[in-house]
Amino acid sequence: MTPGQRRRCFGLLRSAGDVWACVLEVNAWRRRRHDAPLVGFQELCRELSGSGPGTFAELDSVGARSVLRRFSDAWFAAAKRRSAGDVLARFPRRRRGLVPVRWYHGTFTLDGLRVRIPTAKGGAPLWVRLAREVPYPAGQVRSVTLLCEGGRLFLDVTAEVPIAVYPPGQEPDPTRVAGVDLGIIHPYAVAGPDGEGLLVSGRAIRAEHRMHLADTKSRRRAVARRAPKPGQKGSRRWRQYRRRVRLVEGRHRRRVRQAQHEAARTVVSWAVRQRVGVLHVGDPRGVLDLPAGRRHNLRLRQWQIGRLIQVLTDKAALAGITVRLVDERGTSSTCPACCRRVPKPRGRTLSCPHCAFSGHRDLVAAASIATRVPGGGSTTPAAVVLPEVVTHRRAGRHLPGAGRSRRDPRRPPGAARGSVGPRRPAPPPGGGESLAPTARIHNTHRKPGER
Repeated sequence: MTPGQRRRCFGLLRSAGDVWACVLEVNAWRRRRHDAPLVGFQELCRELSGSGPGTFAELDSVGARSVLRRFSDAWFAAAKRRSAGDVLARFPRRRRGLVPVRWYHGTFTLDGLRVRIPTAKGGAPLWVRLAREVPYPAGQVRSVTLLCEGGRLFLDVTAEVPIAVYPPGQEPDPTRVAGVDLGIIHPYAVAGPDGEGLLVSGRAIRAEHRMHLADTKSRRRAVARRAPKPGQKGSRRWRQYRRRVRLVEGRHRRRVRQAQHEAARTVVSWAVRQRVGVLHVGDPRGVLDLPAGRRHNLRLRQWQIGRLIQVLTDKAALAGITVRLVDERGTSSTCPACCRRVPKPRGRTLSCPHCAFSGHRDLVAAASIATRVPGGGSTTPAAVVLPEVVTHRRAGRHLPGAGRSRRDPRRPPGAARGSVGPRRPAPPPGGGESLAPTARIHNTHRKPGER
């Protein structure tokens, strides 16, 4: 876009921030007078209409109402969490400089790569050109949202997408259930009903988090001496450094988000080929409430369990597959053959010292999750179907170090040897998703003393 278009777009985001700040100030005044706060969408719209036209520069009434809707939803979500006993839930009381603005169907114009963003009455029309085409027909687009992330402007598109239609006899079967175990090394480990399994490797995603953290620490150490003191105005060099930090942080978030979408798409595509109609996903979000130290808490935050579940649910819904959350407690530390507790292994292989059972730890957990139902219920050993044929896939081929060189460019020269994954030959041009062929794992019972 031109400098003038960029200036006008940022002006709309700043005007939305002014609307947000005005709502906070009005509620602060009412709180000092011991009056009830204005949190309902209708009440806020009446207050907005009383401010008169032209109060928030080029921001039109539809965009301002979208900000009021965002504030109202945030307030009621916090109230619901507090009523449920979550004392850490906080009401929206922090000012924001840039607030996303949403326009609904009928208020904007989408013409190929050009979009007309609504402005206030009497202002010049604002046409912007997109970097790429919208992946949905114009008739399916229901809303567009203008937002800024990492110093870059984005247009978030919400469209109505129909559920996939399959030929007769190839649609997902509701009687075929697969279990999904969520993890860090393997974001998704799936155990199907016919002895089929799927392992999606997330080592490249984990390496991206580690290398980004190391790069951030080294950058901070390098500029620590140039940082302005508290209360001191920053220099131009400091503003450039802050801009660079925002760009790097935004790029890191986009890389990880893309890899998570690739992993979820791999699981849904595999489920469609296996005609799986129901996915039982183990919900491990209870571990987020357990304090495990500074380092492990950082790993749990980078895991992003809720986003993995949400992305998988959205893609499964489009494919006509039902996702159910079940309790996954004990699935990774219980032997499916004798139902006894097994010590946590150091690697990925679970070995039972009681019955000499051996198998992949994540796949064993996924097979046990497949037999559980929402709301509880015991797992019977006879119902657990362990995978015999396992398909290996890897998420995040676009990440640095996941290509042919297998080395992250952020890794300093002369550092310890290693990479984001095992050293394997590069895939042929345009061939497949995996570097490893379909493999079989040992999930059979062994007699004591056998290897």
